[in-house]
Amino acid sequence: MAEIHATALVHPNAELADDVVIGAYVTIGPTVRLGRSVVVESHAVIDGDTEIGESTHIFPHAVIGLAPQHRQDSGAHGRVVIGGNCVIREHATIHRGTERGGGLTSVGNNCYLMVGVHVAHDCIVGNDVTMANNATLGGHVTVGDRAYLGGLAGIHQHVRIGRLAMIPAVSLIKGNVAPFALVLPGAEPLGGVLRGPNLVGLRRNGFSRTTIQCIAGAMTMLFSADDKLAANTNEVECRYPDEACVQEMVRFVQDRRGRGFLRLEARNGG
Repeated sequence: MAEIHATALVHPNAELADDVVIGAYVTIGPTVRLGRSVVVESHAVIDGDTEIGESTHIFPHAVIGLAPQHRQDSGAHGRVVIGGNCVIREHATIHRGTERGGGLTSVGNNCYLMVGVHVAHDCIVGNDVTMANNATLGGHVTVGDRAYLGGLAGIHQHVRIGRLAMIPAVSLIKGNVAPFALVLPGAEPLGGVLRGPNLVGLRRNGFSRTTIQCIAGAMTMLFSADDKLAANTNEVECRYPDEACVQEMVRFVQDRRGRGFLRLEARNGG
């Protein structure tokens, strides 16, 4: 049987795996499903149509599955799905999806959401994503696998963050961020610029020197500040036909969803 503290309020219709641990003063709603070895620490609240995968650890005062912060949509039909082996630290909030936004807010496997993180309605967060303290996703944001968001980073609604991108702390990002990119804070209108490839992240994930060089070359061709974004996609595809990562960047550009694309910072001199 699940280990449930005497002060916890767990609805009898909630589905809990046999080895779930529920701490003091936790509240679990009637349509919540918790997988094997999930730990929910004191004062956390999990409600709505919410599913949490095995071995995920939820820390005190986290709030998951409540209605979205949306004036026109109560999120009555929305849900939250969180993968396995995630860490969701104190005071993090994850709101369920809206009907007009697809109805789903999801967080992948092996994610680490630090203190005060907010994942708004209809966000799709990939696997192995790290969000540092108080990083915030507006509604309908997509975050690719292994992306890193620094503390107090704010991501505007409908923005897409590519795989293995790195977002700096204390930044407001209003445009799509290419896969494998390192972002620097920048001026309006999109709040940031691309510095180039996320070299630390790429090396840590086993990318070869050749692949990194191809990513850097393609990034320059695609995202130069003074060039039309889509003009070079065909040339990039032809120049790097066998580089899957470059093709991934091209597909990211060809997908026109979002709010425009962050460009490479302008360089003065050599």
